[in-house]
Amino acid sequence: MNEELLLQGLKLDLGISATAFDPRLLSRIRAAQARIAEEGIVLEDTEADRDLVIMYAAYLWRQRVTGEGMPRMLRYALNNRLFSRKAAGEV
Repeated sequence: MNEELLLQGLKLDLGISATAFDPRLLSRIRAAQARIAEEGIVLEDTEADRDLVIMYAAYLWRQRVTGEGMPRMLRYALNNRLFSRKAAGEV
């Protein structure tokens, strides 16, 4: 996946326009991709998967301040992505 595209989407989601946080945001993007992979999800370069990575990275960014658990919307999106692949016999 194009990290620059993911970074732009994440910054838009978080309302960040400055570049000062780019290295930390890229780290969150990579962490999100790794954690999604740990769930057994094979990411593809699709709009839906890019949105999933951005949602997860935004959660990781916000969690460092709030300490809140994973949003239900994100958990549902991950489950739906995983189960749809299993139902199709791809996993």
